[in-house]
Amino acid sequence: MIDAVCFDYFNTCTSAVRRGGGHRRTAEVLGVDPADWLAVLDRTYDERARGGYGSHLAGLRRLCTELGVEPSTAQLRAALELRLETVLADAPLRPETMGVLRTLRTAGVRIAIVSDCWFELPLLLPRTPLADVIDTAVYSCQVGHTKPHAAMYATACAQLDVDPSRCLYVGDGGSRELTGASRFGLTAVQLRAPDLGGHLTFHAEPDWRGPAVPSLEAVLDLVGTPMLVA
Repeated sequence: MIDAVCFDYFNTCTSAVRRGGGHRRTAEVLGVDPADWLAVLDRTYDERARGGYGSHLAGLRRLCTELGVEPSTAQLRAALELRLETVLADAPLRPETMGVLRTLRTAGVRIAIVSDCWFELPLLLPRTPLADVIDTAVYSCQVGHTKPHAAMYATACAQLDVDPSRCLYVGDGGSRELTGASRFGLTAVQLRAPDLGGHLTFHAEPDWRGPAVPSLEAVLDLVGTPMLVA
């Protein structure tokens, strides 16, 4: 019996993440080379996702300092807005996400978003339609650990008030999240949607041999909840 479902955010609730032109515009506002900007984002991903770079403006300033640039506060604020816009543009919600989550919620299934992220998602998610259909969100930058650390799953289960054995975890496999969820006692399922493959992800687990679904709608079959007809 499944009482709750934890969803990864990027590449799961969203379409496959693809880096667009917003990163170049952000770099230009900050006065850094666009290629260097992407390189420093990749290099610092783990530490940023654990919350190690501090608040949003302080974190952006630290990245620039590492690139030998000292932007003004006005530049940082402009870059912050561009950064938020870019994250949304690079990872739009899947067309089926809202319908699936609404169906689960109507059926009384509790829902959590469990995401490795920097400051952007805690600022953005409350502004998205997801805020109305989830029970809680667990952000690595606030927990202080990234998946597959047990603290991410423990926090989600505690906030959902659910035993891990009655909780489903759905993700594309980035951050070795499926192995971590399974190890903690959740039933882990990989999303293998057609758009995934060659997408932006960190620490993937191509060796996952557990359950998999081709779409988010298939999660409803696992839970035993028929899709609502709009």
